Amino acid sequence: MIDDVIARWHRFVEGGSPGGLDDLLADDVVFYSPVVFTPQRGKEVTRRYLEAAAVALAGDATDGPDGAFRYTKQVLAGDTAVLEFETSVAGRYVNGVDIVRCDDAGRIVEFRVMVRPLQAIQAVHEQMGRRLAAGA
Repeated sequence: MIDDVIARWHRFVEGGSPGGLDDLLADDVVFYSPVVFTPQRGKEVTRRYLEAAAVALAGDATDGPDGAFRYTKQVLAGDTAVLEFETSVAGRYVNGVDIVRCDDAGRIVEFRVMVRPLQAIQAVHEQMGRRLAAGA
């Protein structure tokens, strides 16, 4: 099941998913942010965070193709995927992982994001704050 969920996730990230996140997220999905202490629960808040992240992490065109968001590795096992990514935010290199878990219905029930290095976390936090305040 995780193979199909991640294929649909990649389509969403690339802008080719007509159903968007509504088709991917379970109603009771839990989102774990690298900069917010408490888990964010529910489809609406998770959608807001992921849509804001899609914009904030898109990458810096000024850094050339190496600055654009891209997944570099993925490991799929059982109901879980680990997707490593790289991008550039505010001129800073960002390296991170998305850890995605799905249910038997093919919906994402848990989405965790981890980011490094410290300067990247700070840049992502600033960009995400702006996007969320603006309504993504």
